[in-house]
Amino acid sequence: MGRNDALTGMGSVQKAFALLDVVAADERGLSAKEIAAALEMPLPSVYRLLKTLVESRHLVHLKDQSRYALGYKLHALDASLHRQVGTPSAVARLVLELHSRGDAAAYYAVHRGDHVVVAHVVDSPTRRRITPMGFGFNDAAHATAFGKILLAGMDSTQRRAFLARHGLPSMTCNTIRTVEELERELHQVSEGGIAFEREEFMLGSSCLGAPVRNAAGQIVGSVAVSMDAADFDQRSAWIATLLRDTADKVGRALRATTALPQRS
Repeated sequence: MGRNDALTGMGSVQKAFALLDVVAADERGLSAKEIAAALEMPLPSVYRLLKTLVESRHLVHLKDQSRYALGYKLHALDASLHRQVGTPSAVARLVLELHSRGDAAAYYAVHRGDHVVVAHVVDSPTRRRITPMGFGFNDAAHATAFGKILLAGMDSTQRRAFLARHGLPSMTCNTIRTVEELERELHQVSEGGIAFEREEFMLGSSCLGAPVRNAAGQIVGSVAVSMDAADFDQRSAWIATLLRDTADKVGRALRATTALPQRS
């Protein structure tokens, strides 16, 4: 199916988002003709969308270069997203403590619907974070400790719908490849309260995570650490105990603030 086939029947808003994605993918921005070619859309339609997006400040027109680039309104949206999933200071201190006690890169993630947003990371020159994991991460849930916790917290209908949308893309030779294998793994996560990931997302790195729950017992987020895969067998039992303790403290810290994330 061509790009134009995928866009056929879409409303203007969806087409505008597709256009923003295309412009964002090129660090220099794109000309109207390049955008039209990339989206397989008629040039007059592209110009109408560009006019609207420039007026709304989601794009800027670099007239001297005859190119369009991302606008400053998107920065404001990004800042607002950070505020909405901001990490309370008490939680940030607990993640710092997890990093120090666990001698590993430490993460706090918020679950928003069926998305994982990595909201806070603490690492060091000797214990660096996994490179792709910055603010906002929601790919390959089946291959990450965060994602397995998210999936384990879903009911079977939600999980089937999620997997139908995202599939089980292979990240490494160790990535879970079948729904049956994933279901067995998620049962263990639910039973043990810890998600394990052994070089399933990135070769050389392994992770453990624990769920953060609200007052009703719902999973609303997670804490995790990453480490060299070679250290996993020696350190995982101690780290799992530390993670359970940290997740419990984070849940209590969130309940003491007005920042407790709600499941949608």
